[in-house]
Amino acid sequence: MPVIYNSTPVALSVAGSDCSCGAGAQADLKTFSAHGVYGLTALTCVVAEVPGRVTRIDAIAPGMLAEQLKLLLTAFPVVAMKSGMLPSREHVEAIGLVLDGLPPDRVPKIVVDPVMVATSGDKLIDDCAIAALQTELFPRAVLLTPNMGEASVLLGREVISAADLEPAARALADRYETAVLVKGGHLTEGAARDCLVTRTGTVCYFDSEFVQDRDTHGTGCTLSAAIAANLAKGIPLEDSIRSAKRYVHAAIEHILRWNGESAGKIDALNHFAQPGA
Repeated sequence: MPVIYNSTPVALSVAGSDCSCGAGAQADLKTFSAHGVYGLTALTCVVAEVPGRVTRIDAIAPGMLAEQLKLLLTAFPVVAMKSGMLPSREHVEAIGLVLDGLPPDRVPKIVVDPVMVATSGDKLIDDCAIAALQTELFPRAVLLTPNMGEASVLLGREVISAADLEPAARALADRYETAVLVKGGHLTEGAARDCLVTRTGTVCYFDSEFVQDRDTHGTGCTLSAAIAANLAKGIPLEDSIRSAKRYVHAAIEHILRWNGESAGKIDALNHFAQPGA
């Protein structure tokens, strides 16, 4: 049987491995598949975790990360790439060096999910890694997707209310000369609201109903992966975000739940739920 070359878009996740598959590279792969995109992964770390509990994080050697990226970005026609957990300055710089070595027409559209602050408020990476993100990856990105805690770290001021979203997104968009989506999914009042400020200064809000009685992880990873998948398919940025927001809402609304013997109730995003299902 002859080989048939197809036009399936390819997207790449540069992220950590989550053994519970609710976040990180595994969640990204499920999201890519749900969007009809062929997914690739370049792992940055391996995380032993279940929802609500992390017991160990081991970083992949930066040289190994670079080797994964070199192979993938030269072998596959990667249209879009998203970055998630990057454990150190050396990991960020490894990505920058690989991207520098690509011909301009091989550089993918990059969505940077600056994984710096956990929902609890704890910082996940050190200041050197944060500084490297700002110099190596932010200027290359078509979109940054910080949550409110990460926006607070980047700006050096609190971003805690719905009224803070637009000023924060505008300040970051101006500083890094790229589009910024500040995520307000953890606002305590009203809808789950995100605010986009584009490179040209256009402002757009994305609202979804806050779903009660859900306790999961991986929503930020899933949102950025869905946006990257849509960009890989050639969908404009604003429409990519709007569709991704609906997708994440469905994944939360139709959550998967188990009664774990030792861990109690376990919730996981349903990455194959369809909006409106």
